[in-house]
Amino acid sequence: MKVVQFLPELNEGGVERGTVELNREFIRRGLESVVISSGGKLVAQIERDGGTHIAFDVCSKNPLTAPWRILKLRALLRSLQPDILHARSRVPAWLVWLANRRLGYPFVTTVHGLNRPNKYSEIMTRGDRVITVGDPVRDHILKHYRVDPEKIRVIQRGVDMDQFDPAKVDRAFIDEFRKKYQLEGKYVVASVGRITWLKDYETFIAAISEVRVEIPEVVGLIVGGAHESKQNYLGDLQKLAKQLGVADQIVFSGSQAKIAEIYALSDVLVNASLKMGNIGRTIVEAFALDTPVIATTYEGLDNLVDNGVNGYLIKTRDPQDLAEKIRLVHQGAFKDIRKHLNPEYTLATMVERTLGVYRELCKT
Repeated sequence: MKVVQFLPELNEGGVERGTVELNREFIRRGLESVVISSGGKLVAQIERDGGTHIAFDVCSKNPLTAPWRILKLRALLRSLQPDILHARSRVPAWLVWLANRRLGYPFVTTVHGLNRPNKYSEIMTRGDRVITVGDPVRDHILKHYRVDPEKIRVIQRGVDMDQFDPAKVDRAFIDEFRKKYQLEGKYVVASVGRITWLKDYETFIAAISEVRVEIPEVVGLIVGGAHESKQNYLGDLQKLAKQLGVADQIVFSGSQAKIAEIYALSDVLVNASLKMGNIGRTIVEAFALDTPVIATTYEGLDNLVDNGVNGYLIKTRDPQDLAEKIRLVHQGAFKDIRKHLNPEYTLATMVERTLGVYRELCKT
């Protein structure tokens, strides 16, 4: 089976890391794996794992270049002769769907979040199969689009339990990281994700300001890169930290390759996401490293975070609530979080269910 995955770029983020992991697991299972994107720092990993990367502009939203790109992509697909096309973002999905109309290759989409309902986002419901990363996403698209519920498959995001293993983290990296950012003896409250308003880092920074009296050793660690288009937003966050008097207690480390080590060195992970923070990839990865999590939730979500057991749930855009939950984690003790992680959220389960979707369409 030859699988071709499409995404805008290969730099950082849950979609990108999921693509890299699937590429590796497909190769291990004897599939032929191709990834098409406009490029990025993770291209080398795709190729090291045995996959093929093809650089193609499936990122630009410029409608003037779209017809030419569609024609070029159609020719590329003819040459590849794939068994499955899998689009993981909206611009690539539009280009692939239009290029594939005359070719008829099986087409799969994955809806990763609660995108604003409109014609642009509707393309993610046009796959022959539509994968959603949780029940709320499935319910969201059923509510807002005319889509056959029989073609939707819910596949939870999965953590690689071998890679995210407390016994296998790079202790030398952790020591160097702590020294570099002066984290020795600090209470590290981390948040992992690219710099974007959806992560609500404003609430995170404000909560650190709220707890610094009770926990003077607290440090807020923000791990994630800022796209060129988000540099002004990053500057605003840095200004906010200064205004609240916590510029020295907020660390912007940028993107990091060794995410498992980030969870391992953190005392608690915060996901204050405005949309479905409680089933994000960072949540299950932190659990795999025995790190408690404080996260937002969403209506209809089967919560991974269990109050007082592996962390706490918080309200969105509520710094006081987040501050109180940081205090509770600081005062408590959490054990055997990894041991009780639901197998539903492991990489092995995610891969097998994804392959099951492919087999439904190509019968191989």
